[in-house]
Amino acid sequence: MTKYIFITGGVVSGLGKGIAAASLGLILKSRGLKVINQKFDPYLNIDPGTMNPIQHGEVFVTDDGAETDLDLGHYERFTDAVLSQSSNTTAGRVYLTVLNNEREGKYNGGTVQVIPNVTEEILRRMMLSTKETNADVIITEIGGTVGDIESLPFIECIRQMKYEVGEENCCYIHLTLVPFMKKAGEIKTKPTQHSVKELQELGIQPDILMLRTETPLSDATREKLSQFCNVDCDCVIQNLNAKSIYEVPLNMEKEGLGNAVCKILGIEGRETHLEDWARMVNVFENPKHKVKIALVGKYVELHDAYLSVVESLIHGGIENESEVEIDWVNSEEIETDADAEKRLSGADGVIVPGGFGSRGIEGMILTAKYCRTHNKPYFGICLGMQIVVIEYARNVLGWSDAHTTEISKETSHPVIDLMPDQNGKILGGTLRLGKFECTVDKGTKTYEAYGDTTVWERHRHRYEFNNKFRKELKDAGLIIAGVNPERDLVEVVEIPNHRWMVGGQFHPEFKSRPNKAGPLFREFIKASLSK
Repeated sequence: MTKYIFITGGVVSGLGKGIAAASLGLILKSRGLKVINQKFDPYLNIDPGTMNPIQHGEVFVTDDGAETDLDLGHYERFTDAVLSQSSNTTAGRVYLTVLNNEREGKYNGGTVQVIPNVTEEILRRMMLSTKETNADVIITEIGGTVGDIESLPFIECIRQMKYEVGEENCCYIHLTLVPFMKKAGEIKTKPTQHSVKELQELGIQPDILMLRTETPLSDATREKLSQFCNVDCDCVIQNLNAKSIYEVPLNMEKEGLGNAVCKILGIEGRETHLEDWARMVNVFENPKHKVKIALVGKYVELHDAYLSVVESLIHGGIENESEVEIDWVNSEEIETDADAEKRLSGADGVIVPGGFGSRGIEGMILTAKYCRTHNKPYFGICLGMQIVVIEYARNVLGWSDAHTTEISKETSHPVIDLMPDQNGKILGGTLRLGKFECTVDKGTKTYEAYGDTTVWERHRHRYEFNNKFRKELKDAGLIIAGVNPERDLVEVVEIPNHRWMVGGQFHPEFKSRPNKAGPLFREFIKASLSK
């Protein structure tokens, strides 16, 4: 029988439920269990695909093309699982399905209500991963904070799950904040008590309390919370601030989280094997080198907008035994060649990640020009790859108006253009999304990185390298290092006679792992260190 774990949050948002869920997934996987994580978000957007990155953070993309919450990136990176469309559900998707069902007459003309119609759809989706993956354990994170109006149908569903699958197959974990009042010199448990009380009023008694804290908790504090929240003392788990997110699973295992969960779910006699993870953390925390990478983007106000890119740079640093220092550069601040020189000369390498719209584009083009002419390692991802092509067309071929038609419809050299089947489509869910094949040419830096002529990476974009200009760009020296064989679309370009300047149309950050860095990130950091 599949076991179900539900993680809720209380007191305040932003406590790290996603990291907690990912850490628990790793702990249980290390005990030989097949684990799948999923997230249910209460917002009414269909998915985060059209949401502002500065407000919501990055959009993570799965192999099958789902645009999902960034927490799914944590799940995949920690557990090395391949998640899917069913791994992220929003209230918007739920209500859309219910309303479509009503329009199609599937409720036989009955009144459509939150209970039972909406809750039944949520329950169906909660159990979908079980049918698709045959997992031993499904870990479900409920977005938001207990008490939010929009979260109520989801809380009601996880209450009902106990009766659907049996009490012995359900475990409820409540993550809350235990603040330390500096002036009083005391840790305060009352917010947690109130949060648990609110959860109990909704029909859920948490089995485990996970307590975010900046100060170690005393035994007396744990006993107090155990008594007032009706939770066994060994199920009151301290989640102390860690040096890095990679340390959290090791800390949680020391705290007894794995044992507590397995005891509640009746999973006995399994040892935890986190030795490989511990070795990776040791390398990360004890680097031999340091490398400075300038990240030139348009959403730098919120670092989570580039979360997977940042994590992948760190992964590349781990494989090169190096600490990666990121210099956040707003591309709008680069308006001249002198600006590029001033802002980028101190970096060992430069990365330009993906993005949409015209803001900051010229600064990115100047960035690519600076790196090309100064032999500075450069890694372009998605838009960053297109920037390489535009800059090369302008400054090597002399096509001064070369551009992407996303920005300029009048350009006589649209070196980046819409795919023919993209014209006129609405924004949401119509990008080239998910995993696609790329055939890599031998003798290229891309081949050196992957060591294979066939690779599969994930995509999220609408505009493509325009094959009408392919021959002229190649004749001028631009290296076409990788192509999608199905549609003959250019996937990777490289600059000749350069230390390391590579642009990929895909997003390799989505498949990078802490203990197995994405090949291009590993080689980019290696090239940046060679300075």
